[in-house]
Amino acid sequence: MKEFKIGNVTIDNRYILAPMAGVCDMPYRVIARDFGAGMVCTEMVSAKGIMYNNENTFTLLKTEDKERPVSLQLFGEDPDIISDMAHRIEEMPFDILDINMGCPVPKVVNNGEGSALLKDPVRIGHIIEKTAKAINKPVTAKIRIGFDKDHINAVEVAKVLESAGAAAITVHGRTREQYYSGEANWDVIAEVKDAVKIPVIGNGDITSYEVAKKRMEESKVDAIAIGRAARGNPWIFKELVARENGEEYIAPTLKEVFDMILYHAKKLCEFKGEYVGIREMRTHASFYLGGRPHAAKMRVKLCQIESLEELEEYLNSCLDSRG
Repeated sequence: MKEFKIGNVTIDNRYILAPMAGVCDMPYRVIARDFGAGMVCTEMVSAKGIMYNNENTFTLLKTEDKERPVSLQLFGEDPDIISDMAHRIEEMPFDILDINMGCPVPKVVNNGEGSALLKDPVRIGHIIEKTAKAINKPVTAKIRIGFDKDHINAVEVAKVLESAGAAAITVHGRTREQYYSGEANWDVIAEVKDAVKIPVIGNGDITSYEVAKKRMEESKVDAIAIGRAARGNPWIFKELVARENGEEYIAPTLKEVFDMILYHAKKLCEFKGEYVGIREMRTHASFYLGGRPHAAKMRVKLCQIESLEELEEYLNSCLDSRG
């Protein structure tokens, strides 16, 4: 198994859980680490939310030792606020601070944050430089290949990030204009890797070991960040690690999937309370069931479940009905 380093942080394999809002909360990060992810990343956290002591923001900042190494992702557009808030939270138990420069969501972009920063490489440089000087932990950035098809500037941005003190860069192979449509452009990711000396993590359309192996060999990236393919599928990390080690990988049975849905639900309810946890689990459960027989019918029922007990009873009844 190949390890790599980001700054002074050693990561024991090259498969990372990408940051995803509504997915990468602490319960799922712990699960992903248990299943073999080399590193996990938090949902993106507002730097201004920290500044204003927002209660929900501080919930997003919570981490556990058993999920480490963990990368905590901030978003914002003001170099002073981001660097000041990074310094404020530095003593919290995370290992790497990542700055989001790729989120395509309109309410983020319209504030000049996320992928809007790709239009202003100078500001990107200021954000990284000030933040890297403000804390001792490695500072990284996650970008897209450009804002739109007419402004593919990931190589330029990567060089700015490296010069400003970034310890690594994650590149999602789409523009902001694409959101998550079309195919990820790994040729541009390869160009970024060739242009800088710091680690580059590739992201986009990694759905299996075969795809990951092909992309890493072609682009020479140091690691792979897996996002949508990991939703409801922590087994992807088990597959990647096993197959890289030349070991057999056996896909989970339906019972194992149902057991994981219930386990995940219990962890969510412990962390957020049963009322919130079970409602958030409805979305996660839909991902776990993706592509399975009768999934649509099951999703309808799951969206009506209001307690852990009811969830367990329903899953058991589904198993019983299948013999």
